[in-house]
Amino acid sequence: MFSRRRLLTGAVATAAALVLAACGGGSSDSEAESTGSAASDAAFPITVKHALGETVIEKKPERVATVQWANHEVPLALGIVPVGLAKANFGDADGDGYLPWAKEKVDELGGEAPVLFDETDGIDFEAVADTQPDIILATYSGLTEEDYKTLSDIAPTIPYPNGPWETSWRDMIKLSSQALGQSSAGDELIASIEKQMTDEAAKYPQLKGKKTMFLTHVDTSDLSKVSFYTDKDTRAQFFSDLGMGTPDSIAKASAATEEFSQEVSAETVDTFDDVEIIVTYGDDKLLKSLKDDPILSKMPAVANGAIVALDGTSEVGTAANPTPLAISYVLGDYVKMLADAADKVDAAQ
Repeated sequence: MFSRRRLLTGAVATAAALVLAACGGGSSDSEAESTGSAASDAAFPITVKHALGETVIEKKPERVATVQWANHEVPLALGIVPVGLAKANFGDADGDGYLPWAKEKVDELGGEAPVLFDETDGIDFEAVADTQPDIILATYSGLTEEDYKTLSDIAPTIPYPNGPWETSWRDMIKLSSQALGQSSAGDELIASIEKQMTDEAAKYPQLKGKKTMFLTHVDTSDLSKVSFYTDKDTRAQFFSDLGMGTPDSIAKASAATEEFSQEVSAETVDTFDDVEIIVTYGDDKLLKSLKDDPILSKMPAVANGAIVALDGTSEVGTAANPTPLAISYVLGDYVKMLADAADKVDAAQ
C-alpha cells in the first residue's frame, strides 16, 4: 500500500502546489473547508464545448457535484471536495460507497463529507438538486440528452466531449479543470501522471509494442462469441499509454464502429492472430475454459498463456478502466501483471 499511496501523492502534488500558488495568501482552513474549492487561474464566465452543446459557467464554482463513474476524481485531485458524488457501485470492497483512491483523498482533504448519490436505478436528480451545486461534472458518463437537460436545470452541467463512456482520463481532467477555472493545474496533473506511467513502463522493456486486446467479461458457459473493447474504450487506450501496441485486427474493427465494444463469432477468431496479450476479467476457471476451447485455444495469446485475468471487483480490476486517481494507485501492480504476460510471449518466440 505504501508504494501506491506514494504514487498517488506524487501524481497530485504538482497540481496541488500550483493551486496553492494561485491562492496567493490563500483562504483560512475554515474557509477552504466551507467552500470545498480552490482558486481559479481563469476569468469567468467560461464556455465549455462538449458533445451535447456548450455550457456557460458564469462564475467560479464553489459547490461542485458529480454524477456517474469517477467524475469526482478530478476535483479531488485539484483539492476540491465535492458536495455530492456517485456512490461506488462496483469494486467497493468495504461497502463504504467509495473506491479506495477516492476515499483516501476525501479523508486527506477533510471538511464536510460529500453526499453519496445512489445511482442503482439511474441518476438521483432530486438528491443532486438537494446539494445545491454550482456546477455538475459528468465528463465520463452515459448521459442522454434528457439527462443533460434535467441536470442543466439544476446547475451548469459538463458532459462528455465526444461520445458516451469514451472520455479518456486526460480529457476528463482537461474538461473538468477548464470548467473549474483551473486548466493550468489540470495540465500539471496530466503531465505528472504521464511521467509516472512512462517511468513505470520503462522498468519492463518487454512491454514495448506488445499488441494487446482487452476482452469484455467472458461467459464461460457460452464461448461461441468473443466480445472486446475497441480502441475507443479507455481500457484499450491504457495499453498505448504504457507503450504497448494496438493489434491491427482491433484497429480495423474499431474503425468500423463508433461503439466502445464489439462482439464477433468465435468462428472468426483467426482474425485475432496478431493479438499477443489478452487482458480480461476472470479467474483460473476462465483461463482453463479458454485453453480447453477447441477454437479460442488457437489464439496465440491463449496458446502461450499470455493472459492477464483480473478480478473485476479488485482494486486493479476496477482501475484497469483508468481514471485520474486510480491510475497512480494501481499502476505498479497492473504493469507488473502485463509484463509477466509479455514474458510469456517472448518465451514462446
